Amino acid sequence: MGVTCVCQVPVAEGKSVQQTVEQLHKRLEQLGAVKQGSFFVDCETYHATGSASGQPSKLLYVMHHSETPLSCLALFEGGPFLTADANFDVLMVKLKSHFQNAKGHKVESRGARYRYCDFLVKVGTVTMSSSARGISVEVEYCACVVPGDCWNLMKEFMQSFLGSNVPELPAVFSGKPEGLFVPADCMDTMCQYLELFSKVRKQQVLPGSSVR
Repeated sequence: MGVTCVCQVPVAEGKSVQQTVEQLHKRLEQLGAVKQGSFFVDCETYHATGSASGQPSKLLYVMHHSETPLSCLALFEGGPFLTADANFDVLMVKLKSHFQNAKGHKVESRGARYRYCDFLVKVGTVTMSSSARGISVEVEYCACVVPGDCWNLMKEFMQSFLGSNVPELPAVFSGKPEGLFVPADCMDTMCQYLELFSKVRKQQVLPGSSVR
């Protein structure tokens, strides 16, 4: 896995979520990007049933990404984070006396996966409770694992199809030490999706956003 940036793209004025997604697809294809299947990312939220020493309980987020099909990622609110195998979902069922699934809080992003030279681009529709809540764009530069060495190149590429919606350097990278070899990994990607999903949960349902 290379350096990955995940951002939310606003719905174009006068357009629906689906029309904006199709517009992004068209721009990528005009650049010469080739569609290579689909992708998905999902996130389930769990509440701890009790707290130790009177401390407020943290939320636990269990996430999956189609790029890492044999892994499951668990992220406590504010840390720590861990990567486990796919059977972690079974473990969560057995731990239901300690963690309760927050029904109706599942968020996912699904869409098309494109390749352009050393870049992978995934444009997804973010849904919650069968309603479209926004658009996610994941851009991965596969030829590098050090964010500081390739961010300017990534930013230039993203401008070619996102225009003024190009994000700043993700916070997960800006906090990494400079001058050291600190490679990006899948947890950096999932932390960005978690931040995006948290924003989406607070948004109002978009008009005409029912997903069938």
